[in-house]
Amino acid sequence: MTREALWQRLSEPCDVLIVGGGITGAGILHEATRRGLRAVLVERGDYASATSSRSSKLVHGGLRYLAEGKIGLTRESVIEREALLQAAPGLVDPMPFLMPHYRGRRPGRMELGFGLALYDLFAGRRTHRYTDATETQQLAPTIASDELTGAHVYIDATTDDARLVLRLIGHACDGGAVALNYIEATSMIRREGKIVGAEITDRDSNRTATITASVVINATGVFASGLRLRPLRGSHVLLPDWRLPLAQAIAIKHPADGRPVFAYPWLGATLVGTTDVDHHDALTMEPHISRAELSYLLAALHAQFPRCDLREADIIATYAGVRPVIDDGQSDPSKAGRDHTVLTEPGMVTITGGKLTTFRPMALAALRAAAPMLAPKTFSLDERPIFTPTSLPESGLSLAVRQRLAGRFGPHAATLLNKARENDMHAIGALPFLWAELRWSAQREHVVHLDDLLLRRTRIGLLARNGGASFLPRIRAICQEELHWDDQRMAREEADYKERIAMRYGLPA
Repeated sequence: MTREALWQRLSEPCDVLIVGGGITGAGILHEATRRGLRAVLVERGDYASATSSRSSKLVHGGLRYLAEGKIGLTRESVIEREALLQAAPGLVDPMPFLMPHYRGRRPGRMELGFGLALYDLFAGRRTHRYTDATETQQLAPTIASDELTGAHVYIDATTDDARLVLRLIGHACDGGAVALNYIEATSMIRREGKIVGAEITDRDSNRTATITASVVINATGVFASGLRLRPLRGSHVLLPDWRLPLAQAIAIKHPADGRPVFAYPWLGATLVGTTDVDHHDALTMEPHISRAELSYLLAALHAQFPRCDLREADIIATYAGVRPVIDDGQSDPSKAGRDHTVLTEPGMVTITGGKLTTFRPMALAALRAAAPMLAPKTFSLDERPIFTPTSLPESGLSLAVRQRLAGRFGPHAATLLNKARENDMHAIGALPFLWAELRWSAQREHVVHLDDLLLRRTRIGLLARNGGASFLPRIRAICQEELHWDDQRMAREEADYKERIAMRYGLPA
């Protein structure tokens, strides 16, 4: 459906208006729609353009939460990890993690083994095992070997966080929901002390409208008001896989403070993160890695992979995200809670905090809080499979590519392939994306600006040097054909994109 057609549908009253198009808002839209509610989502930027495209890309229980005694959060996270692995293969995929043990360092073999036994108990299956020093070095030849005594190996999962958001929104829209990006909720409408909707502005055209809703759900994450939030920045670097080839994730105990840092394969590159620091910049500014954070991550790499001689020049890209963490008074940012919080007032529910993995429990919690405001309308809050797994028939594509397309595009993957042009059915350079995916996204996935296409619909901007500048001539042709951008618009989009890559995704000054 075109952007204009979606705009016209905003004049129809809805049951639920969701403000915020990250993973939390997308999850609420998905759950509300499949429970028979008429739901609308508006996002002031692009979908997943804030925290939800800048996470560590992990779908995990969080062993450190277990170590801090947060057994309930860990159990919930492991259960959700298992549900996502079942529902979205190709989008959420298992990742073996290797946690090496060194003489004199904590946690020791028994301590970590007990934690992993609990982890597996929550999952309902055994995934962990112990390896001695010899086998550990066979599994990870580049790690530091001095004082190495062995390792524990266990299973968690990785995802493409932005594509997970897009798939949730896509499913909801297939079910009748309305979602629009670059729409800002400028003010709430109140009648007799109750919120009954919002005034909105299309940031692309500056036109305005009013949306009437039985309940508004504020899912703006770090921008949520009325709660004591502690914005924490997590920064990451991406390296070519040939500079740090890994077959599994490696846990690194940082030599400076003992915090866990991870290095793991992701979409053909090696991803390293994360930091955990208080974010003091204005939230309206796009975050970026600091010089101190870059040095911190490089120090972790030098300690764990001393023979690789990794340097700044090896880095393809960096990115940073700001997490909406509830301020619980912890002095150490890494120990601040990752639980979610729900706040209600007449006509509005605000939900924030939490983590990527637990988006579904958060969505159900928001709808549970909204239910009394939707009376006499009723709906079930029973747990259901997140998605119906999709598969593609055998074709000229490998099984891995077919599974990846099915995971990222769900039921639309077959149509994408059927409509693909022959010259679009090959990879974009050495990246794990087909030109057909990029064209499909330009046609169907609400692309308004070039960075929507290259940083979130695909991840070219993170995985190719200089944001994929070498691919821009062909990308330009696709955008001008599918998005009808004239030469002037295209030149402006390219200039803005290159500036964003240099300022926010490159090395810090």
